[in-house]
Amino acid sequence: MGGNDGLTGAEINRAAVNDWRQLAGPIRSRYRTGDFAAGLAFVTQVGEAAEQADLAPHITLSGTDVIITLGSGDGGVVTARDITFARTVSSIAADADLTADPTSVMQMEFALDTTAGSRISPFYAALLGDELDHGPHAHGGLVDPTGQAVPLWWQQPKETSRFPLPATGVPQTWHPDIWVAHDEAEHRIAAALAAGGRLVSDSAAPSYWVLEDPDGNRCCVCAPMEEE
Repeated sequence: MGGNDGLTGAEINRAAVNDWRQLAGPIRSRYRTGDFAAGLAFVTQVGEAAEQADLAPHITLSGTDVIITLGSGDGGVVTARDITFARTVSSIAADADLTADPTSVMQMEFALDTTAGSRISPFYAALLGDELDHGPHAHGGLVDPTGQAVPLWWQQPKETSRFPLPATGVPQTWHPDIWVAHDEAEHRIAAALAAGGRLVSDSAAPSYWVLEDPDGNRCCVCAPMEEE
């Protein structure tokens, strides 16, 4: 397999990059730096290594954390080069005595129920700016490469579904999808249920679960399936 070929979820899982988790396409890790100076020093080293590897990871630096995303380009495809660089980042973090917290990584996106994704997509592209990328979903979507806007995608309604849901009494066209690490999903769902939510369906688990908030508004908790 070439270094620029996209890897399957199973191949990413077998690569065993333990500091990292796959979300909706890309892989991501979060390092607890404790303070801004330590984070900045870490980002500087990672940036230098990325330059040498000819990669451009998406990096978020805050006063307590550094979050790094690999494979965010080309519709979220993760390549062997990304896996190699993920190991490089983990090595840099270990040398800096930084702790990874991969189970806390997440990604939020919004899905619009529509049969006219191609017709409405230009409107949202114009509304959010003209530098958006196409998302990884089959019916299209929009991703902001700067990370400032939540990803959008168009969910095609189905007359028949492998995972039918009961009817809802709350009119809803948009719904949030919360992507979490595969080993975090059940914990996150339990917390939401304890906070007053309701499980609508787990028939598609471990790919996704459908929940309702206390007012009946639906959302999905999604996780990459652990393929064999």
